[in-house]
Amino acid sequence: MIVIRISETDIRQALQKAVDILNYGGIIVYPTETFYGLGAKFDMEDSLKRLYELKKRPKEKAMPLIIGNKGLLPIVTASVNRTAMSLMDRFWPGPLTLILPAKENLSEYITAGTGKVAVRIPGESFALQLARAAEFPITSTSANISGIPPAQDAETVIRYFGDKIDLIIDGDPTSGGLPSTIVDVTEDEIKILREGVIKKELLTFI
Repeated sequence: MIVIRISETDIRQALQKAVDILNYGGIIVYPTETFYGLGAKFDMEDSLKRLYELKKRPKEKAMPLIIGNKGLLPIVTASVNRTAMSLMDRFWPGPLTLILPAKENLSEYITAGTGKVAVRIPGESFALQLARAAEFPITSTSANISGIPPAQDAETVIRYFGDKIDLIIDGDPTSGGLPSTIVDVTEDEIKILREGVIKKELLTFI
Protein backbone atom coordinates (compact mmCIF):
# COMPACT_ATOMS: atom_id res chain seq x y z
CA MET A 1 0.00 0.00 0.00
CA ILE A 2 1.23 3.47 -0.94
CA VAL A 3 0.13 6.59 0.96
CA ILE A 4 0.60 9.98 -0.70
CA ARG A 5 0.02 13.07 1.44
CA ILE A 6 -1.18 15.93 -0.71
CA SER A 7 0.42 18.47 1.64
CA GLU A 8 3.85 16.91 1.00
CA THR A 9 3.59 16.13 -2.73
CA ASP A 10 3.22 18.04 -5.97
CA ILE A 11 -0.47 17.64 -6.88
CA ARG A 12 0.42 16.71 -10.47
CA GLN A 13 2.59 13.84 -9.25
CA ALA A 14 -0.17 12.61 -6.95
CA LEU A 15 -2.69 12.71 -9.79
CA GLN A 16 -0.36 10.90 -12.19
CA LYS A 17 0.36 8.16 -9.66
CA ALA A 18 -3.35 7.70 -9.02
CA VAL A 19 -4.15 7.47 -12.74
CA ASP A 20 -1.30 5.03 -13.33
CA ILE A 21 -2.51 2.71 -10.57
CA LEU A 22 -6.09 2.85 -11.86
CA ASN A 23 -4.88 1.97 -15.36
CA TYR A 24 -3.00 -1.03 -13.98
CA GLY A 25 -6.15 -2.32 -12.32
CA GLY A 26 -5.44 -1.03 -8.82
CA ILE A 27 -7.85 0.35 -6.25
CA ILE A 28 -7.31 3.79 -4.77
CA VAL A 29 -8.87 5.91 -2.03
CA TYR A 30 -9.21 9.65 -2.58
CA PRO A 31 -10.90 12.63 -0.89
CA THR A 32 -14.13 14.01 -2.34
CA GLU A 33 -16.14 17.07 -1.25
CA THR A 34 -17.83 15.07 1.51
CA PHE A 35 -16.09 11.77 2.36
CA TYR A 36 -13.28 9.60 1.03
CA GLY A 37 -14.14 7.53 -2.04
CA LEU A 38 -12.98 4.15 -3.37
CA GLY A 39 -11.83 4.30 -6.95
CA ALA A 40 -11.37 1.70 -9.67
CA LYS A 41 -11.34 2.13 -13.45
CA PHE A 42 -14.86 1.63 -14.75
CA ASP A 43 -13.99 -1.11 -17.27
CA MET A 44 -11.63 -3.25 -15.16
CA GLU A 45 -13.86 -6.20 -14.27
CA ASP A 46 -11.42 -7.82 -11.81
CA SER A 47 -10.90 -4.50 -10.03
CA LEU A 48 -14.64 -3.90 -9.75
CA LYS A 49 -15.16 -7.39 -8.35
CA ARG A 50 -12.38 -6.80 -5.81
CA LEU A 51 -13.96 -3.49 -4.84
CA TYR A 52 -17.29 -5.16 -4.11
CA GLU A 53 -15.53 -7.77 -2.00
CA LEU A 54 -13.57 -5.13 -0.06
CA LYS A 55 -16.74 -3.23 0.80
CA LYS A 56 -18.81 -6.40 1.30
CA ARG A 57 -21.30 -4.58 -0.88
CA PRO A 58 -24.51 -6.37 -1.89
CA LYS A 59 -24.41 -7.16 -5.61
CA GLU A 60 -27.85 -5.63 -6.14
CA LYS A 61 -26.39 -2.21 -5.25
CA ALA A 62 -25.02 -0.36 -8.27
CA MET A 63 -21.65 1.43 -8.23
CA PRO A 64 -21.68 5.21 -8.91
CA LEU A 65 -19.13 6.83 -11.22
CA ILE A 66 -17.46 10.21 -11.50
CA ILE A 67 -16.27 11.82 -14.73
CA GLY A 68 -14.24 14.94 -15.42
CA ASN A 69 -16.35 16.35 -18.25
CA LYS A 70 -19.61 15.75 -20.11
CA GLY A 71 -17.69 14.58 -23.18
CA LEU A 72 -17.15 11.25 -21.39
CA LEU A 73 -20.86 10.51 -21.04
CA PRO A 74 -21.10 8.48 -24.29
CA ILE A 75 -18.70 5.94 -22.74
CA VAL A 76 -21.23 4.99 -20.06
CA THR A 77 -24.68 6.10 -21.18
CA ALA A 78 -26.83 5.23 -24.16
CA SER A 79 -28.66 8.56 -24.20
CA VAL A 80 -29.04 11.89 -22.41
CA ASN A 81 -32.43 13.60 -22.58
CA ARG A 82 -33.22 17.30 -22.34
CA THR A 83 -34.11 17.10 -18.64
CA ALA A 84 -30.75 15.52 -17.83
CA MET A 85 -28.90 18.14 -19.85
CA SER A 86 -30.69 20.95 -17.99
CA LEU A 87 -29.69 19.45 -14.62
CA MET A 88 -26.07 19.00 -15.72
CA ASP A 89 -25.88 22.58 -16.95
CA ARG A 90 -27.22 23.89 -13.65
CA PHE A 91 -25.58 21.64 -11.05
CA TRP A 92 -22.38 20.12 -12.50
CA PRO A 93 -19.70 20.15 -11.23
CA GLY A 94 -21.43 19.50 -7.93
CA PRO A 95 -23.28 17.14 -5.59
CA LEU A 96 -25.88 15.84 -8.05
CA THR A 97 -25.76 12.20 -9.17
CA LEU A 98 -27.84 11.45 -12.26
CA ILE A 99 -29.25 8.03 -13.13
CA LEU A 100 -29.04 7.57 -16.90
CA PRO A 101 -29.64 4.69 -19.36
CA ALA A 102 -26.49 2.55 -19.33
CA LYS A 103 -24.50 1.50 -22.38
CA GLU A 104 -25.10 -2.18 -23.14
CA ASN A 105 -21.49 -3.24 -22.56
CA LEU A 106 -21.18 -1.57 -19.14
CA SER A 107 -20.19 -3.95 -16.33
CA GLU A 108 -22.94 -5.35 -14.13
CA TYR A 109 -20.78 -4.33 -11.18
CA ILE A 110 -21.57 -0.75 -12.27
CA THR A 111 -25.23 -1.23 -13.21
CA ALA A 112 -26.24 -4.07 -10.83
CA GLY A 113 -28.22 -5.40 -13.77
CA THR A 114 -30.61 -2.41 -13.79
CA GLY A 115 -29.71 -1.13 -17.25
CA LYS A 116 -28.95 2.22 -15.60
CA VAL A 117 -25.78 4.04 -14.54
CA ALA A 118 -25.22 6.61 -11.76
CA VAL A 119 -22.78 9.38 -12.72
CA ARG A 120 -21.75 12.90 -11.77
CA ILE A 121 -19.01 15.48 -12.19
CA PRO A 122 -17.88 16.12 -8.59
CA GLY A 123 -17.61 19.57 -7.08
CA GLU A 124 -14.29 21.28 -6.37
CA SER A 125 -12.08 18.66 -4.73
CA PHE A 126 -9.25 16.22 -5.39
CA ALA A 127 -11.95 13.95 -6.86
CA LEU A 128 -12.69 16.51 -9.58
CA GLN A 129 -9.01 16.95 -10.40
CA LEU A 130 -8.58 13.18 -10.53
CA ALA A 131 -11.56 12.67 -12.84
CA ARG A 132 -10.23 15.37 -15.17
CA ALA A 133 -6.71 13.96 -15.15
CA ALA A 134 -7.87 10.38 -15.77
CA GLU A 135 -10.13 11.12 -18.74
CA PHE A 136 -12.10 7.95 -18.01
CA PRO A 137 -14.93 7.17 -15.55
CA ILE A 138 -13.89 6.15 -12.02
CA THR A 139 -15.98 4.51 -9.31
CA SER A 140 -16.91 6.82 -6.46
CA THR A 141 -18.43 4.66 -3.77
CA SER A 142 -17.77 5.73 -0.18
CA ALA A 143 -14.65 4.33 1.53
CA ASN A 144 -16.22 2.05 4.11
CA ILE A 145 -17.45 -1.46 4.70
CA SER A 146 -21.16 -1.57 3.84
CA GLY A 147 -23.21 -0.56 6.86
CA ILE A 148 -20.34 1.30 8.58
CA PRO A 149 -19.98 5.12 8.48
CA PRO A 150 -17.95 6.44 5.52
CA ALA A 151 -14.37 7.57 6.19
CA GLN A 152 -13.58 11.27 6.52
CA ASP A 153 -9.79 10.82 6.86
CA ALA A 154 -7.00 8.50 5.76
CA GLU A 155 -6.55 7.03 9.25
CA THR A 156 -10.12 5.71 9.20
CA VAL A 157 -9.57 4.25 5.72
CA ILE A 158 -6.53 2.33 6.99
CA ARG A 159 -8.50 1.12 10.00
CA TYR A 160 -11.26 -0.18 7.71
CA PHE A 161 -9.13 -1.79 5.00
CA GLY A 162 -5.57 -2.21 6.28
CA ASP A 163 -3.15 -2.80 3.42
CA LYS A 164 -5.81 -4.02 0.95
CA ILE A 165 -5.84 -0.66 -0.87
CA ASP A 166 -3.14 -0.01 -3.49
CA LEU A 167 -2.97 3.77 -3.00
CA ILE A 168 -4.40 6.21 -0.47
CA ILE A 169 -4.40 9.90 -1.32
CA ASP A 170 -4.27 11.53 2.09
CA GLY A 171 -5.78 15.01 2.04
CA ASP A 172 -7.21 17.02 4.90
CA PRO A 173 -10.17 15.50 6.74
CA THR A 174 -13.21 15.94 4.52
CA SER A 175 -16.26 17.93 5.55
CA GLY A 176 -18.72 15.03 5.75
CA GLY A 177 -22.30 16.21 5.88
CA LEU A 178 -25.02 15.29 3.42
CA PRO A 179 -24.25 13.10 0.39
CA SER A 180 -25.04 13.99 -3.21
CA THR A 181 -28.66 14.15 -4.30
CA ILE A 182 -29.58 11.25 -6.62
CA VAL A 183 -32.06 11.84 -9.43
CA ASP A 184 -33.33 9.32 -12.00
CA VAL A 185 -33.61 11.04 -15.39
CA THR A 186 -33.93 7.96 -17.60
CA GLU A 187 -37.34 9.41 -18.54
CA ASP A 188 -38.40 13.04 -18.97
CA GLU A 189 -39.94 13.19 -15.51
CA ILE A 190 -37.50 13.73 -12.63
CA LYS A 191 -37.54 11.04 -9.92
CA ILE A 192 -35.66 11.99 -6.76
CA LEU A 193 -34.20 8.81 -5.26
CA ARG A 194 -32.20 10.49 -2.49
CA GLU A 195 -32.40 14.07 -1.29
CA GLY A 196 -28.93 15.21 -0.27
CA VAL A 197 -27.07 18.52 -0.58
CA ILE A 198 -29.30 19.75 -3.41
CA LYS A 199 -32.85 20.13 -2.10
CA LYS A 200 -35.99 18.92 -3.84
CA GLU A 201 -37.32 22.45 -4.31
CA LEU A 202 -34.33 23.39 -6.47
CA LEU A 203 -35.01 20.50 -8.84
CA THR A 204 -38.72 21.12 -9.43
CA PHE A 205 -38.08 24.19 -11.60
CA ILE A 206 -36.09 22.29 -14.26
